[in-house]
Amino acid sequence: MEEIKGLRKYELPPLPYKLDGLEPYISKDIVDVHYNAHHKGYVNTANNLIERLNGIIKEEVKSYDIHGVLRNLTFNINGDKLHTLYWKDMAPEGKGGGKPGGKLGDLIDQQYGNFDKFKKLFTEASNSNPGTGWAVLTYDKENSNLQIMTVENHFMNHLAEMPIVLILDEFEHAYYLQYKNKRPDYITAWWNLVNWDEAESKLGEILK
Repeated sequence: MEEIKGLRKYELPPLPYKLDGLEPYISKDIVDVHYNAHHKGYVNTANNLIERLNGIIKEEVKSYDIHGVLRNLTFNINGDKLHTLYWKDMAPEGKGGGKPGGKLGDLIDQQYGNFDKFKKLFTEASNSNPGTGWAVLTYDKENSNLQIMTVENHFMNHLAEMPIVLILDEFEHAYYLQYKNKRPDYITAWWNLVNWDEAESKLGEILK
């Protein structure tokens, strides 16, 4: 019988810029804690759960709650993957913000009227999230819709087969050190960092 190698573990991806790369809109201290504590924590916890699951697969662990293991694993893997998207969806000052061009800009104009209307609606959706979670822009291949949605916690409640084009982290750890409880101020600042080139690239991959 072939040896069971088990599931592979995750690695913390590098930041696409320095810790102070998003200042003044998001401070170095926030990025440091957010990346090196929270994001890294999700990766480490996911790997601990992968190790436990491998023990279950190899029948080395006899007593376990599979629902609990998989739910916790889902939370932490999503924590890793969503944060990876979030970091890439921002660019240092001078390289981000403004308005999107290309196919993404055209779709926004066609489906939302213009960028300002889209920005207003995405901001309202972001501020409407009642607790911890994310605001996301997804793309539905079935009808070519750019769909604004919200995600609660790290459990993806957006529809299947609708990949993410743009994402905004709304957990308090994303802004509290700098903006305290004023999430709307953080969201306003975030628009200055949006990496539209990355969003356009993701949309291009989806449309292939």
